Amino acid sequence: MATNDAGLAIRVRGLTKRFGALVAVNAVDLDVPRRNVYGFLGPNGSGKSTTIRMLCGLLTPSAGEIDVLGLRIPEQAEQLRTRIGYMTQKFSLFEDLTVRENLEFLAAVQDIPRARARKRIDELVEQYHFHDRQKQLAGTMSGGQKQRLALAGAVIHEPELLFLDEPTSAVDPESRRDFWEKLFELADAGTTLLVSTHYMDEAERCHRIAILDRGVLVADGTPDSLTGELAGRTLVVDAAQPRKAKAVLLGIAGVVSVAQIGNVLRVLLADNGDAAARVDAALRAAGIEAGVSASQANLEDVFVSATRAQPAREEAA
Repeated sequence: MATNDAGLAIRVRGLTKRFGALVAVNAVDLDVPRRNVYGFLGPNGSGKSTTIRMLCGLLTPSAGEIDVLGLRIPEQAEQLRTRIGYMTQKFSLFEDLTVRENLEFLAAVQDIPRARARKRIDELVEQYHFHDRQKQLAGTMSGGQKQRLALAGAVIHEPELLFLDEPTSAVDPESRRDFWEKLFELADAGTTLLVSTHYMDEAERCHRIAILDRGVLVADGTPDSLTGELAGRTLVVDAAQPRKAKAVLLGIAGVVSVAQIGNVLRVLLADNGDAAARVDAALRAAGIEAGVSASQANLEDVFVSATRAQPAREEAA
């Protein structure tokens, strides 16, 4: 299944992976546009890492068709190897080598000619702010510095497509923000990035996102389009006794979820209808005074709406 669509870096149809009776990835269809930062959102165990490993050719699917950069996977996985980069959440470089030695080793692994490797490493040292740390042992660096070094190593051969599996799970918020600036610089330069995450604020940064839940693709689109589909279905309830108000709200038909955010409650509804009036009436009937107002949906609402609608995990026959 070689795709004729030059605008797509990845095209997947019916992708399935079974481990015995467990269906880890279940009939996933996926289109990833080139030069995009494409987010893979889902809780641990949702099938994100398994899907990425199949897209890279590291894991053979049980069923389905995979096209990555015009190559059939896993049949042409060896040809794909030099055109992609891969970065995991765990720091995978050599802690007893210096920054520059790590990059030199990775350049050798990628068979980059020595003169070109020297020039490329100089570029990365400059871009990733390692000029005064080239001789520092990788194991002595902070989490954010290690993360930048891992990213520099993943792109040393200038891949067309970069897979990042939970890359920011072990770093502080400032380092995460800086890291994402680097990702957008790569996308602007022509790289396609597929980033798995369970952070909602990171997913909101992506050009497009897919939500996986228990191996099933339950939502796919731009952040704006996905939140727009929930128009009229999110409310904010400001009550003096939020815990009591929450108990009442959870008993109202059509209320999908209630989450306390500080002193207010965020309510997600199954439909838009006359929801605000029904919620207000139910609170008053329970003797609870509260302000009820409409709220703009966010990606957390999208995630809850999509995953709450999921049936129990299917098992392979």
